[in-house]
Amino acid sequence: MKITFLMAYASMSGGTRVIAAQARQLIALGHEVRVVSTPPRPPGLRRTLSALVHRGHWPRTPPSGEFFFAQAAVPHRVISRYRAIGEQDVSDGDVVIATWWETAPWVWRLSPAKGAKAFFIQHYEIWGGDEKAVDAAWRLPLHKIVISRWLADLARDKFADPNVSLVPNSVDRSLFDAPPRSRQPRPTVGMLYNPARFKGCDVALKAVAAARRELGDLQLVSFGVEAPQEPLGPGCAFTLNPPQEKIRELYAQCDVWLCGSRSEGFHLPPLEAMACRCPVVSTKVGGPLDIIEQGRNGFLVDVEDHGELARRLVHVLRLSDDQWRQMSDAAYATACRYSWQDAAALMQRALEAAVANSAAPPGRLGVA
Repeated sequence: MKITFLMAYASMSGGTRVIAAQARQLIALGHEVRVVSTPPRPPGLRRTLSALVHRGHWPRTPPSGEFFFAQAAVPHRVISRYRAIGEQDVSDGDVVIATWWETAPWVWRLSPAKGAKAFFIQHYEIWGGDEKAVDAAWRLPLHKIVISRWLADLARDKFADPNVSLVPNSVDRSLFDAPPRSRQPRPTVGMLYNPARFKGCDVALKAVAAARRELGDLQLVSFGVEAPQEPLGPGCAFTLNPPQEKIRELYAQCDVWLCGSRSEGFHLPPLEAMACRCPVVSTKVGGPLDIIEQGRNGFLVDVEDHGELARRLVHVLRLSDDQWRQMSDAAYATACRYSWQDAAALMQRALEAAVANSAAPPGRLGVA
C-alpha cells in the first residue's frame, strides 16, 4: 500500500517517535510510506506575551523530532509554512492518516484519490485544543486506530463508534534493555519531567517528597526535553534532552519508575522502564492500565492520589532483595511481550480495514 501520515509539527515527543516506529516497520513489511508535516505554529500574541512576562524570553520552539524519521529512514517532508495540509501536498495513495485532532479535518477534506481515510489517535487531545473542536474531529467518519483500551472505550462510549482498531504501542528493545540487576545502594525513583498539567509532575513530586519523609533518604532521577523552571527537590539528578542510548542508562539506575499523570493515551516511559527491569508505580491512565498487573510488576493508584503513590513507592523500595528482583523480572517479562513488529502487523490490518470500510456500503463496516 501507499500510505501517508499527516502531522502537525513533528516535535521530539513520544507521539512522533511512535509514528516513526510504525512507519519504519510498515516499510519493512513492503509498504511505501511517507510523512508530511507542518513547521511549528507561530506563537501568537498571547503566548509571546506570556513567555515574556513569566519566563523573560521569547517563546521557544519545541525541539524537532526529525531525528526519529532520519534514524528510521522514513521519508518526511515539511511544507513551507504553517497551514492546513491540502490536496497539493499529498501524493495519490491507498491510505492517508490523520495523527492529531487538528489534522483530522485536513484528511477528511482530501479527495478519494489520496486514499482511504484513517485517524491514528494517541490521546484524547482536549489539553491541546478546544474540546468542541477535538470532539468534532473524533466524530468525523474516519477509521479510528487507537493505542490503548481506554481510547477504544472512549470511542465506543462517548462517540458511539465501536469500529475501532486497537494497536498498542511497543518498546524498541534494541534501545531499551538491561540485564538482571539488583537495587541501587541508595533508594532511587525515576520520573519523566514535562510541565504540561496533564502529565501530573506536580502530583509525582508530592509523592516523592512524601516518600522521602518516610524513608529519610531517596534519590530522584529525571529527564525531559524542557528544563524545570524550579528545582525538583533535594537529591534530584535531572538530564536535559538526553540521547536515546542515555535514556536506557537512566531507567536502569532506578529502583521504581513513577508516573503521576492525570491523563495519557498510552505513555511510553513506563513500558520502556519495564524493559530496563524497573517496576512501575502509576496513576490509572492510558497504557499503564493495560500493562501493570497490580502487585506483580508494579502498582496502579487513582489519579491525583499522591499519598497512595507515595505509599506504593515506599512499599517497592522496602521490598527484600528477592522480592524486588521478582518484581523487576516480572516488569521485564511484561515488556518482552511487546514488539514493534507485532504492532506494525496490527497497524497493517487496521489500514486494510480502513480501505475495506471506505468501499463498504453504509452499515457494513468492519474492524481489524
